Amino acid sequence: MNADAKELAASFDLEKLTPEFYDNPYPTYRALRENEPVKRLPNGTVFLTRYDDLVTTYKNTKSFSSDKKREFAPKYGDTPLYEHHTTSLVFNDPPAHTRVRRLIMGALSPRAIAGMEGDLIKLVDGLLDAIATKGACELIEDFAASIPIEVIGNLLDVPHEERGPLRDWSLAILGALEPVVSPDAAARGNKAVTDFLAYLETLVARRRAKPGNAERDVLTRLIQGEENGERLTEKELLHNCIFLLNAGHETTTNLIGNGLVALDRNPDQKQRLIDHPDLIKTAVEEMLRYESSNQLGNRMTTERVELGGVMLEAGTSVTLCIGAANRDPAQFPDPERFDVARTPNRHLAFATGAHQCAGMALARLEGAIAISRFLARFPNYAVSGQPVRGGRVRFRGFLSVPCTIG
Repeated sequence: MNADAKELAASFDLEKLTPEFYDNPYPTYRALRENEPVKRLPNGTVFLTRYDDLVTTYKNTKSFSSDKKREFAPKYGDTPLYEHHTTSLVFNDPPAHTRVRRLIMGALSPRAIAGMEGDLIKLVDGLLDAIATKGACELIEDFAASIPIEVIGNLLDVPHEERGPLRDWSLAILGALEPVVSPDAAARGNKAVTDFLAYLETLVARRRAKPGNAERDVLTRLIQGEENGERLTEKELLHNCIFLLNAGHETTTNLIGNGLVALDRNPDQKQRLIDHPDLIKTAVEEMLRYESSNQLGNRMTTERVELGGVMLEAGTSVTLCIGAANRDPAQFPDPERFDVARTPNRHLAFATGAHQCAGMALARLEGAIAISRFLARFPNYAVSGQPVRGGRVRFRGFLSVPCTIG
């Protein structure tokens, strides 16, 4: 087994992944963590799998940059995808990152998120009513994917009749973030950015003419800026609206879908949560750790720096494997076990440091309400066929999960 693990680590190439890896990457992550935790890949980049190394990288923004201009220029060329990904919040360093994040966080205050709970419960209960009427469900399409699209649509106050393309745009843009991007995926991503920008230009123009309530409408808040006069440029405004949808859509869909499948596959933990619904908050944290919605992050070294005993030269592209770090036994006892009451649980599903997810409180609320109410309504639900994975390494979730509701 040890020889097999060493071979698995030695042969790992992020640009040549196997179907087995997409199905279950965790044996490979374990082999890397144990044998080559700072793994140099054939393309010259470095792949990190240890929890402590990820925390160090996240917190050292001076040595490990989030700016993607250098990395994305050869990947995307002069395209809409390049403009989008080098303008959005997540792929920038301070001070640009700090300024944009402050504006977004102002619209996602604890008070604002608490005010969303009633509408969120109403939305979830409506979806559950529709599932009960059908007598069965496809967990992703009928439930998990429907929730964040509506929540982000509400945050930006996108009219309901105009929300149809949002999910496909988001999937196409995020699909082009994979380590290897086919010409077709790049074309879909570029078209999605172009179409989304065209839509947002009209939405922003309407909102400028007729502002909404800045306490609830993030778009109005971003347009108006801060009281000190700080505002986003038009380009920053449009691209960060796209970012808000993308950041809150697929990852939250994956949290809900992955969580319900994990409960189905661990019936003792499912029953434990049914018997003790007050465990929902720790259960959601465990779902985030056990099957992290976002599995990979990226940084670029700005100077020569040592990490995990390995010297990295300036200009080295570094991939942070969140999925591996969240199963590191040095941080999580018995990490392969799914435990809805696990505590402490300092997972990295939302990263940490300056780039910790701005919407994590909202994602936690969506996950807790969706999963707890689904479980209360359909305690005997069961996955009834073979779930179909999304075919992504960066974003881990399901495309479809057939389900009976008992």
